[in-house]
Amino acid sequence: MLTRRNFLSTAALSTLASHAQDTSFPPTRIITKGPGFHWFGYYDKFQFDPTNRFVLSNKVNFEHRSPVADDVIEVGMVDIEDNDKWIPLGKTRAWNWQQGCMLQWIPGTESKIIWNDREKDRFVSHIMDVKTGEKHTLPSAIYAIAPNGKEAVSCDFSRVADCRPGYGYAGIRDKVFDEMAPASTGVTHVNLETGAEKLIISHKQLSDTGDVMQNHPDSKHHAYHLLVGPDGKRFIMLHRWTQPGGGHLTRLITANMDGGDLRIVIPNGYASHFIWRDANHILSQAKDWLGNKEWGDFLFEDKDSGIVEEIGHGVLDSGGHLTYLHNNEWILNDTYPKGVRRIQTPHLYHIKSGRRIDIGQFHSPTEYKGEWRVDNHPRSSRDERYVCIDAPDGKNGRQLHLIDIKGLIT
Repeated sequence: MLTRRNFLSTAALSTLASHAQDTSFPPTRIITKGPGFHWFGYYDKFQFDPTNRFVLSNKVNFEHRSPVADDVIEVGMVDIEDNDKWIPLGKTRAWNWQQGCMLQWIPGTESKIIWNDREKDRFVSHIMDVKTGEKHTLPSAIYAIAPNGKEAVSCDFSRVADCRPGYGYAGIRDKVFDEMAPASTGVTHVNLETGAEKLIISHKQLSDTGDVMQNHPDSKHHAYHLLVGPDGKRFIMLHRWTQPGGGHLTRLITANMDGGDLRIVIPNGYASHFIWRDANHILSQAKDWLGNKEWGDFLFEDKDSGIVEEIGHGVLDSGGHLTYLHNNEWILNDTYPKGVRRIQTPHLYHIKSGRRIDIGQFHSPTEYKGEWRVDNHPRSSRDERYVCIDAPDGKNGRQLHLIDIKGLIT
């Protein structure tokens, strides 16, 4: 029988917390089913509508290979108050396994969603009101939306597809494929009201800013993993550059929404999953900080090398996807597949007490690997009643799982 474990940390962060078994995992149900496979993707956008009734999802008819230009998937939503009814909303030719098509509810609206698509030789985005069915198309794709719902930042998805398979889009070749740090591409600002797109930070600018260690002549620079801060004034990006023989190094950089005031928050080449705690602090996974040579979860100030403290050493997983809950008192996280059984474990972490609550265990078969793996990417409903994850369901493949965490975070 699977059990939920509570972990209690010791006073010394360097000591692994003790743990004790509790009762059972919280109630969980699978809210999508075949024919077709369903998933949402990344953890840092709104999957639930403001009423917490409708849950967005992508739907695809195959697994275990890379998308190609002709692959079309469906986007839709699940009504969790009407027998988990599937409601189709549209289609797209611009998607990947890790982040879907950036499908999400637009902040500040009651019923508008946005997702990326490909039309002929350009990536675009569609905005739809799911109540009226009204839809219009912007001449550019988006990555991360500001809290005001009126602007976004984006990246060069063709270049990302070349440098980091699983995060870019097929169908359009990088126009400056042979340039290692092009001045003509990079991070853009998108006006969601007019559709206007403007380059605000080029790949060349990133390659020329600060100390870029091990920047070889054939290191290819790209920027992605963008996230706008809670006050809408600044955003995060990961600046990555490839290494000879494979792999990459990564810096975490923040900037104003117009691209100004770049700050290299994590300069040492080892940065990964992150989330804004507030307008001035970022929780990020990083390596080689505060004497810890391994990966860990560190709180940074939004300034150059702005380290503050390590969070949850040995208890909060150092490789998961992070979200703050309950007035920043709790962190929602997950794990990659672990052990012979390849178990993924979404969990809650109480910062003050160091207590961890595992909210499920999900087996990931070996065929889910690399680019088409299924990370849980836990997303909270806006009232923090539910957590939705992506996970394989036996022969049914990847599907959405809804976890009821009522009463766990108080």
